[in-house]
Amino acid sequence: MVLDRGRQPAPCSGKRAGGGGRFASGRGVAVKLLRAAWLATTLLAGCGYHVAGRADRLPRHIQTIAVPAFANLTTRHKLAERLPAAITRELLSRTRYAVVSDPAQADAILQGVVVNYVSYPTVFDPASGRAAGVQISVTFQITLTERATGAVLFARPHLEARERYEIAADQRAYFDETDTALERLCRQVARTIVSAILENF
Repeated sequence: MVLDRGRQPAPCSGKRAGGGGRFASGRGVAVKLLRAAWLATTLLAGCGYHVAGRADRLPRHIQTIAVPAFANLTTRHKLAERLPAAITRELLSRTRYAVVSDPAQADAILQGVVVNYVSYPTVFDPASGRAAGVQISVTFQITLTERATGAVLFARPHLEARERYEIAADQRAYFDETDTALERLCRQVARTIVSAILENF
């Protein structure tokens, strides 16, 4: 707010001019604002705007999804189970879909392949020359198909996720952080996949 220092504000008389007209005018402005807000909300809804992460672009008849274990072309066997588990949790917490264990009972099936797993040092300890930081990179293929027709509802032929972790310089305090980093990576991938399915982009 900017005040005009050249003038003194007129004292308030405490009277309601026009039999409360000032208050009636205030109520009128409030009503107009409410109407404008309602109209804007209606228009936005009609244009397809939505809250991020809560949209639903899949066909309405899709009610159940199966997320079987992923195929795995790497030596990190736990990924084939951890990823479907993380995606299942994400679907249950963020969507309207029921997740079923039997693909034959599902309206849609989300299948995946762990294509590649790579880990490499990114930082070295100058004193010891040993790795002090490691980056993990995992590549996936994801497909969501309608069971009855085989129609592809969503596909990502090349989805890459990365996660970093640090290695303690003191070997006596060493703890293998690989599993913890992979768990974080699985949660990240699950959020990405479910968001992409919901938004259909």
